[in-house]
Amino acid sequence: MKVGVISDSHGLLRAEALAALQGCERIIHAGDIGKPEILDQLASIALLHAVRGNNDLDAPWAENLPDCLCFDLNGWQVYLVHDSADVPAVLDAGIRLVITGHSHKPRIEWRGEQLYLNPGSAGRRRFKLPVTLALLEVFETSIEPRLVSLVE
Repeated sequence: MKVGVISDSHGLLRAEALAALQGCERIIHAGDIGKPEILDQLASIALLHAVRGNNDLDAPWAENLPDCLCFDLNGWQVYLVHDSADVPAVLDAGIRLVITGHSHKPRIEWRGEQLYLNPGSAGRRRFKLPVTLALLEVFETSIEPRLVSLVE
């Protein structure tokens, strides 16, 4: 299963991001979406899971978005939340994939059997941080994550 993971779009959905997400069976947005049209565009590509970020909190269109989500990806239990500070110190034993955003710093880190993923920011460049998203190949027994640079 090909899964796209995007975060911190802040109202900007680049053509490069849309191109990278083509062919995904699922798309995950880890918050700071910026405007509802982004969710509509992503949902037109694949089944969408999304949480709101700190910049979405006061937006009326985002009031029904959850702050965190747990769901299954091809047998892998996922915990999705915008800020890594909001990840519980002790996660349910079945959680194998933790996805966050917020920092704009892309990260792929295995902690034992759990994968911690931050796709970085797909929106406007902040400081000198890269503009990225992540793609996952999710198999029954493994996940192969990779970061995709959206601009040079």
